[in-house]
Order: sequence, then structure tokens, then C-alpha cells
Amino acid sequence: MLKRMLYRYSTDSNGKMRKTATIYTNSEHSIKLKNIDNDALRIVYQLHDYGYQAYIVGGAVRDLLLNKKPKDFDIVTDATPTQIKRIFRNSRIIGKRFRLVHVFFDQKIFEVSTFRSILNGSVGNIFGTIEEDSQRRDFSLNALYYDPIKEQIFDYVGAMQDIKNKKLVPIIPLERIFAEDPVRMIRAVKYSSTTGFKMSVKLKRKIKKSALLLLQVSASRLTEEFFKIINSGFAYKIILTSFDLNLLEYIQPNAYKMMKKDKIFKQNYLNSMKKLDELVINNTTRLGEKLNFVIQDFVDTLDDWESVKNQKSINVSEIYKNVWSECRSFVLPMNPQRTELEFAVKLALKNNGIVMKNRNKINKPKV
Repeated sequence: MLKRMLYRYSTDSNGKMRKTATIYTNSEHSIKLKNIDNDALRIVYQLHDYGYQAYIVGGAVRDLLLNKKPKDFDIVTDATPTQIKRIFRNSRIIGKRFRLVHVFFDQKIFEVSTFRSILNGSVGNIFGTIEEDSQRRDFSLNALYYDPIKEQIFDYVGAMQDIKNKKLVPIIPLERIFAEDPVRMIRAVKYSSTTGFKMSVKLKRKIKKSALLLLQVSASRLTEEFFKIINSGFAYKIILTSFDLNLLEYIQPNAYKMMKKDKIFKQNYLNSMKKLDELVINNTTRLGEKLNFVIQDFVDTLDDWESVKNQKSINVSEIYKNVWSECRSFVLPMNPQRTELEFAVKLALKNNGIVMKNRNKINKPKV
């Protein structure tokens, strides 16, 4: 006996009913309530109690379907930021152009956003319906809405089939998706690398052709995206694919130039990304230690460190000052916190036998 599918309907401009979403029940998907953060559930339940729609959306739903533990649980609702703020005292409204709400539970932060309209494309800030909101999501794997009360998934874009087929499918037309937000190219590579989903030849070609658009992106956004890469546990795959699609030229321009020019440096750098992934998967460590994997191969090229450390007298402070300046330029346009980059530089020097004792004194390092 064939199972009867459930659908959500809405009326079109002529008042006719049309099918807008496929509904998957708890017997048709693999999401278990026990795998959802209790505080995320509390937010959804409370919004419902006040008469609003509320769903867990995006990456959390995707990860739960792929049997991965979500890092974040984002929530979407038809309540406005002001209405959300009135319900949750432990919250604040953030953003100037795109306003949303952060709800706090101890050290955890949950992002609660209002359905957005497609009236001004995929980057406008006009409130809309859940159907419109689904059309603004970048890729179909991020456009599923999970209702933990009914334990149902609402699929407006055929995402469940794309996930089943392991395909990364853009929702926004290719002629607009990267022009409206170039960072989506980085996310495409990240999603493909972390899920194993395939990008079509057409999508790859469009990314390669549009890579130059990343010049429009602020250093702060590029820094944020790069930090996500080095914290992902998939930095090797993401960096390698970014190199092949020319994105790395704008994410890490200096590393890209050296990788293009020197095959040995390229291999060493990619090997460092593999080591970084092993560290991230097995440990929780500070950012500076992760940044060390980004700069270490570059620092290795700056001098003959074996000869330097065997000199009778060396000015460690001067060496540090020069190397820090070189590394600061090397990581541009990324702008990491100074203390973390300093930690990474000191570690890179230590790995080459140059040990910082006191920046204000001249010291002979231990050999």
C-alpha cells in the first residue's frame, strides 16, 4: 500500500489553492527530539504559546538529518524582532540592516529571525511568509523547517530529495545568488566539503567565474568565514577546493600566490591543513594554535632558521618583530585578534628553534 504524502497549500494571486510544501512526518525522517537542544525547544514552545509560528531551520535540520551533532540551533518565526524581545527577557536585538534577536541561556546563544520577504531579492529586510523565507535560503540543504511540536519537516524547495541524492543545489538563480552575496561562494565550498555533497559543473563554473566578486566583501566578513573554515575539521578539503575554483585568491591572496608559484609550498600548506583538521577533530584548543597551521609554512620560508639559531648572538625580539610584521601581511585581508596572531607567531618561531623569553631583551635561544 502506497503511503499518502502530506502537503501544505496556499492561495495564489487568483485565489486558487496550490501546493507549496511537502510535509514529512516523524515516521519519514530521522530527527529525534532527544538530539535537539532543550533550550532551543524551549524557545520554539514559548513562541507557540504566544500564538506565533516557530521552526528550527537551516544547518541544524541538515545536520540532524545527516546524523551529525549541530553546532548551532537557529530558529525562524513570524514574530517580529520587537515581539520576540518582549517574550524573552534574556535577549537582545542585533543588526542594523538585517535585524534579528539573540536569545541567551548561560553561555549559549540562539539566533531567532523573522520570516523574510523576497520583495527586494534575497538580501532585503522586509518581513514575509515562511514560503518566501524558503526562497531566500542559499542552498536547498539549508531550507528545511522543522516543527518539534508536531515533529514534522516542511520542505518548500525539494531539499529532502537533494539531500537523499547528495547534491548541493542553489535555490536562488545562478545569475543572482553570488552577485547578491559573494560570500555564498565560500559557503558553497564549505557545505560541499563538510557534507560530501556534489556541486554541479554549472555551479562550479559559476563560482570560478564570479570569484572576483569577493573583492567587494569586507575584511571582517572574510575573517569570520575563514575562522569557520579552520574550525570546521574540513579545512584541507575546503582550502583545496577554494584553490581549484580561484576563491583562495581572494580569501588568502598571499598563500594563493605562493601555492601557485611553488608546488612544494602548496603541498606543505595542504599537509598543514590536514594536521589542523586532526587537531580540531580531536581537541578543543585556542585560536592562536590553529592560526599557527596557517602561518607555519610561510614562516619556514622567511630564513634559514637552522643557521640563525646557531649564531653566537641573536636579537630574538627583533626577529619576532620582523616575523610578526611579515605574518600580519601574509594573512591579509584576514584580521585575527592580535594576541592570537602573536601566539601563532611565537609558536612558529619556537618550532624553528627560536624561543621568546622576554621581548625587551636579547636572548640566545636554547638549541
